[in-house]
Amino acid sequence: MHLPFTPNHIHLISTCYPPSSALLTSGPEYLPNSQELSRLTYYASNRPGKINKLASELEKRVRADCRRAQAGNTRSRASLLITLYIFKSLAAECRRDISLLTSSLLSAITTTLAGLSSDLEVAARAATVFTTWTTYTDGHLIGVDQGVTQDYVSCLRQFSAMGGKKVNDTEITNRTRLVGLAALTAAVHSEALYHSSTHFNLQVTTIMPALLTSLFEERRASAIKEEPNLAFMDDFRTRPALERRAASIHLHVDGDRGPSSGDVVNASLHALSSILGHSTGNQVTIIMSAVFDFLNDSGGWEKVNHCRWLAAKASEWTQYQYRYAVPTRIVECLVEGQDVPQSTARHSTLAAMVTTVFTSPTPLVNLSTSDMISGLISLIFRRITVDPEDLLLPVLVECIASLGTHVYYADQIQDLAGELISRLLLVESNGIPGPSKPNAEKARSQAIRSLLAGLLGLMHAADMHQVVKDDGLPDDKEPPPTGTSAELPSGSSPAPQNVHIRPSRRTKIAPEVWQDTLVLLCDQDYAVRADYAVALVSYLQTEIPKLGEHVDVDGVKRMRSLAEGPSEQAKTMAAMVYGDSTTRFLNALHAYVYLLATSAAFDLHTGPATADGNGSSVQEGNANHDSHGRRSITVPPRSRKTSFILRAMQNAPKKLSQSDAPSATLSDCGNILTVLTVVHENLPIRGLLTGAPMLVALEKAARADEASIAVLPLAVTIQHIVAQTWTTIGRVWKCPEVVSVAEQATLSMPLQTALPVLPEAQPGTLHTPQIPVTLPSEMSDALPALDTNAMQQSLAFSQNVKDTTGLEQEALLRRLTVYWTPELAFRDSVEANTNYDSLRRDGLSPLIKVAPALMHIDNISLQSLARSTRGVGVTDLRDALEGRSSISNPNLSNRAPSISTLDHTSFVTHPDSHNKLTPTKSRPQRSKLAGPGEVRDVLNKLGIGKQNGASQLKSSFPILQKPDQRAPVLTPPYKA
Repeated sequence: MHLPFTPNHIHLISTCYPPSSALLTSGPEYLPNSQELSRLTYYASNRPGKINKLASELEKRVRADCRRAQAGNTRSRASLLITLYIFKSLAAECRRDISLLTSSLLSAITTTLAGLSSDLEVAARAATVFTTWTTYTDGHLIGVDQGVTQDYVSCLRQFSAMGGKKVNDTEITNRTRLVGLAALTAAVHSEALYHSSTHFNLQVTTIMPALLTSLFEERRASAIKEEPNLAFMDDFRTRPALERRAASIHLHVDGDRGPSSGDVVNASLHALSSILGHSTGNQVTIIMSAVFDFLNDSGGWEKVNHCRWLAAKASEWTQYQYRYAVPTRIVECLVEGQDVPQSTARHSTLAAMVTTVFTSPTPLVNLSTSDMISGLISLIFRRITVDPEDLLLPVLVECIASLGTHVYYADQIQDLAGELISRLLLVESNGIPGPSKPNAEKARSQAIRSLLAGLLGLMHAADMHQVVKDDGLPDDKEPPPTGTSAELPSGSSPAPQNVHIRPSRRTKIAPEVWQDTLVLLCDQDYAVRADYAVALVSYLQTEIPKLGEHVDVDGVKRMRSLAEGPSEQAKTMAAMVYGDSTTRFLNALHAYVYLLATSAAFDLHTGPATADGNGSSVQEGNANHDSHGRRSITVPPRSRKTSFILRAMQNAPKKLSQSDAPSATLSDCGNILTVLTVVHENLPIRGLLTGAPMLVALEKAARADEASIAVLPLAVTIQHIVAQTWTTIGRVWKCPEVVSVAEQATLSMPLQTALPVLPEAQPGTLHTPQIPVTLPSEMSDALPALDTNAMQQSLAFSQNVKDTTGLEQEALLRRLTVYWTPELAFRDSVEANTNYDSLRRDGLSPLIKVAPALMHIDNISLQSLARSTRGVGVTDLRDALEGRSSISNPNLSNRAPSISTLDHTSFVTHPDSHNKLTPTKSRPQRSKLAGPGEVRDVLNKLGIGKQNGASQLKSSFPILQKPDQRAPVLTPPYKA
């Protein structure tokens, strides 16, 4: 009955309720009168100005019913359920004016959940109202209206508490969590989450614990189905807000089988994948931070497999262009705790997550690999500074190695390797950056070994591939597990090799980049020498360019057909005979091998004063000071290093002596044999031309002081190395005479202990430091005879060698018997061969073509020698007429006196010559007035003047002027 003076909107609301006596019997649906509800929603949709009054009245009823329902009034509880349904209907029908309902609606939901959250039926009805509102709202009131924002965040917090709630009854726990997760999923799909950037962090921090709790409680998680179970996911952002449909949340029917934990996990996965899939890069960073906060609070770092799976799925679910944010944020979080006294499970788990993301098949575009590797290297240095034996180091090495899995441009691996090598050389020379500590040498060795392991893993990760059968599976019966399995792994983490692998199309690491690391072959610490030998062997086998080198499967070098064409083969052979980057690399390698085998102190560590194991200061290297005791400030560090190494090569002993006994161990000798064997098996042509003279010199050095008992064990071991290497050469070149002589000498050697074998490479793994095996204390037998001349003659007479190298017998014999010293070999490794350069360059003076390793100096006079390749035009003629040709032409620029070094020997190239540079003034500046010769030169170049067939353009250095070159007169063998 419509009472007098009752407002119309209150009357319309009151008629929607059943009579008071029928409230209890309106269950279990607890729905309002359908006809009266239609009248109410029609009234509200056609009179938007009345919506606020209707919402306020409904809010009052909710507050009153909640208060009485908490006291046990069942009728009030039924009335509350009906009121919430009315709210839902108004929100759905008045979706255009949903903002007018927002304040009262959210306040009613907050009040209901605060008082009756344990009543699942009431909570489900409140979640339905919240889902309807999130479906149609645009979220513009979030962050603007303080009351709305507080109520909205309060709703999220209460639903999140339900999503992670746990009680003794498993069925009630699952039902409660499903209600909370359904409401949170609606919030995740709503514009309200993404509209306000300032409140995104608060919302995500509130939502994330509920989404992750169920995942980390389960041992395994089901894969997300292609067709989502939740209806409103289909309508999220695929239709306009006015055309969307809001889903209702219902409880399980009593008597039916309750929801399982898998249903709860699926609901969490749907929400988590959606929030990641609709976030930008900055938002993904916030989400990952919220994940880390949850793991900190819940102790989830102990569950390494769960964290790795979550990291892989996070990068997979994120939009393609924003996936880089996942590993970037993980590395940032890892670096934040770099100075803790002891690494924790959090650090190791974060590092494992980085590795999992990098080794997954998910593309990671826009990822700055250089920033990643720089941050990881710095972190390694910090952890080694804190503790050289830190348990986090092996995991960080795996992180660096995993960066090679995804190659997005051809030079990526070479760039990353260059960054690693630059840091490696810095540590080799100066130690760990930072203040000196008592364990500085141990920290230096550990840092070098860590970077070497990362470098080796980086190369192999980029080249990993698997043979796939016709059915699409590898050779094994089951496909290998990857880091992005759809299910949570159980048990121990997978082996490092069980990662995503793909074929590689990348640029190999150039010998010029790797060559500077050869100094580590003679490092002061055997653990460093051994690890570097492993990395060097791997580089020689898989990485170094092998232009023109062909070895059959059986390891034998045979002549190849001229399939590439005579000119191409001649060019290739010229590169190998006269020297290219690989040849220079092998020259340096053989020089270091000789130094390692014969030198008493092969420590080439040229850094500043560091502390030894006892804490005393040790000055290592004198390359920082010149011959007059003055610190050199003009020569860059790399040139100082080159000069110091060259001096060490000059001082290398030519004969073993008891007074200066070599420091090589039996393990070093085994490593040398392995390296030389790999050189001749993989680079037979270059290895023969560069290595055979070294073997002769090494054999002579070992045969020197036969009466010395102290050096006899090493001398016998070196002879064994030389004989075994000659055996390899004979086998590779299929020369039985060489094999026979070498094997006969090997059998007659009194070597009682077999040489240690170099361990196999384990890419991306930092193992414990290797301990060397010392040489026998004494050996009484004399050295056997090794006829190197006969073996050289056999190789020179071999038709296979002559046909392959393209050299005649006399030339080949001269190359094999050439006088060899480590100093000459090292010079050849840093100086470009002029004979080879003249074959492929313009025949410039050898003074210009100096190796970059020796010319890192500021010298304007040498810079002026660069010849310009631009054409001659009107501007040149104008400059010549105005007298500015010398200024416009950089080749003739001579505006100020300079210091010329062409009349003196370079200190870097010849460090023993201590002559100071004598300042020599260059010729004075030319007059501004143009001479007739300049104008004539330009006119001739433009084809206007008289053509004399030769350029009159003079260089500032007449001695460097190229000879006149006349174009040959070609007579065609045919008639026009």
